[in-house]
Amino acid sequence: MALHFTEQELADRRRRTCAAMSEAGLDGMLLFRQESMFYLTGYDTFGYVFFQCLYLGSDGQMTLITRAPDLRQAQNTSVIDDIRIWVDGPDAAPALELRAILEEHGCKGRKLGVEYDSYGLTARNGKRVDEALEGFCMLLDASELISKLRVVKSDAEIAYVRRAAELADDALDAAIAVAAPGVSESDVLAAMQGAVFRGGGDYPGNPFIIGSAEDALLCRTKSGRRSLDANDQLNLEWAGTYLHYHAAMFRTMVFGDMPDAQKRMYDVAHEALLAVEDALRPGNIVGDAFQAHADVIDRAGMKEHRLNACGYSLGTTFQPNWMDWPMLYADNPVEIEPGMVYFCHMIIFDSDAKLAMCLGETVLTTSGAAERLSRSPLDLIHKP
Repeated sequence: MALHFTEQELADRRRRTCAAMSEAGLDGMLLFRQESMFYLTGYDTFGYVFFQCLYLGSDGQMTLITRAPDLRQAQNTSVIDDIRIWVDGPDAAPALELRAILEEHGCKGRKLGVEYDSYGLTARNGKRVDEALEGFCMLLDASELISKLRVVKSDAEIAYVRRAAELADDALDAAIAVAAPGVSESDVLAAMQGAVFRGGGDYPGNPFIIGSAEDALLCRTKSGRRSLDANDQLNLEWAGTYLHYHAAMFRTMVFGDMPDAQKRMYDVAHEALLAVEDALRPGNIVGDAFQAHADVIDRAGMKEHRLNACGYSLGTTFQPNWMDWPMLYADNPVEIEPGMVYFCHMIIFDSDAKLAMCLGETVLTTSGAAERLSRSPLDLIHKP
């Protein structure tokens, strides 16, 4: 089997999950998040775009219901033994087949948690699950139960995150070597993603974000590429990804003349990033890290140019994005513990001046100050 963790570690995770279920008064879980399935069993697929559910009972029993293309996928990548296949057809009703499976497990009249907040459970299928199980058992939203267990990483997970961070640095080195006036964004993107692949990395949870000129003020990727001008700005947000573990980074590169206002934006972003990283220590909450970011930027008179979040947890995530729980926003009460991984991004967009300045990296929380996982300096990247 293509397992990336020992069977003992996977079993320990399932035991912790079962304990959390019992504490929450749940007799079992209906898992639709691919991250949860990977974390607990090693199961690795993109088949969650179709109806797929892993039942995990509080007694540790598991049954996966999926489609035929994922039978061998589950056999080759996971410790799941009981795999049931639903067959495509105009009258296919996998939610009803799930109910039959739950009846086998004695779930009638029981209380089950459901990962409703999941890309693997569309609104249509969610309604079908609710209808199929109405009157059979009680369903409760337990979307964050496993996410809360995943937020503190094991030693093995941290090793994968460290490798992902090395790949992210390699991607930045590639971008700096290639990016120049006259060069297409496509060439920069190819160099960065190629560096990750050459290092044994994976596809990221979402596309790399690249934009120049006015498009440097976009927080999402889009179709279409342009070539850099003699005086230009290039915004890059990307992640090194290793065995589905992510370490993200953010940089704005400036070419040719650089306005004084943009240099000041960099100084503020740099100060804010250091303040956020300093706040990510035990004894604080996630909201404290956001407030550190807001205090610096607002004090500089740039409140209207910042966003309402400045980062989020990273870990093992699947498409369509690499963002994990929890997010760094105002008053978020999640307590900082050692072993968490956070991507801290300082984003300052001046729409009037059409100037962007972003700076970000991934850190690991410890018993004291957070540890930078990147070897790359935080210096402004300016190519006159």
